[in-house]
Amino acid sequence: MSEPSFGRVITAMITPLDGDGNVNYAVAEELAAYLVANGSDGLVISGTTGESPTLSLSEKYQLFQVVKNAVGNRAKVIAGTGTNATNHSVEMTQKAATMGLDGSLQVVPYYNKPPQEGLYEHFKTIAQSVGDFPIMLYNIPGRTGQNLLPETVIKLAKIDNIIAIKEASGNLEQACKIRRMTDPSFLIYAGDDFLTLPLLTVGGTGIVSVASHLVGKEIQSMIQAFENGQVKIATEINLKLFPLFKVLFCSTNPIPIKAALNLLGWKVGGLRLPLLELSTELQQEVKSVLQELSLIEG
Repeated sequence: MSEPSFGRVITAMITPLDGDGNVNYAVAEELAAYLVANGSDGLVISGTTGESPTLSLSEKYQLFQVVKNAVGNRAKVIAGTGTNATNHSVEMTQKAATMGLDGSLQVVPYYNKPPQEGLYEHFKTIAQSVGDFPIMLYNIPGRTGQNLLPETVIKLAKIDNIIAIKEASGNLEQACKIRRMTDPSFLIYAGDDFLTLPLLTVGGTGIVSVASHLVGKEIQSMIQAFENGQVKIATEINLKLFPLFKVLFCSTNPIPIKAALNLLGWKVGGLRLPLLELSTELQQEVKSVLQELSLIEG
């Protein structure tokens, strides 16, 4: 099985905070190294799961550097530098490209809901501003209010350094259309853990994952089993992990995954407003699933 340039399992890494709500770079460094040692081929830094809307530019740039220093060449480090302003996205992505990182995640512009031609021009402008620096598109209409249609992705995939998409529309038909009409080298990642295996069946590459903070090796094993033709084994792993995939979205991401990591003993802290800590009831749901999977003691 040939390994795609960004790998198969990419963790959308949380941003640890200390007791005062400041970014805890020491824990970020430790967590990044742990994730790479436990199934992650790559890390997205300052994405949705990393609470990017509440991070300052200086915090983002420092996180990029800290994580890259922590993992070196053992994993890909992908910078979340997409915004809903093209010029700002260009500036951030150009900065990331000078920092020795491995690529950039570019979310569909949110709130301003550009038409498809505007989306095409937005991503093309960013890609062309950074030479051969690799770009991963990020389609998540539930958060952005706009769907990046397959026809637009197919056009964008013809730009040399736009090499991948995180497809989080939840629509396998979209992924299938993209796969059918793009070069096999164009990488298609699931944006939802529970859709990883279904996406593989229509030609997907892997997952930009939340659950891999906890079960990265198991997700990696599931993908490897599928690629090796061991579909029954892959299905068994998927069904075993399904309750975890679901409970990690019992509230707005990254609220549950931060609760889970804290339960596992990671001192990742709380969240920045407007996000809040997980309720006691939902915290118990998360705890029960972790116990069922023997991730914590019962």
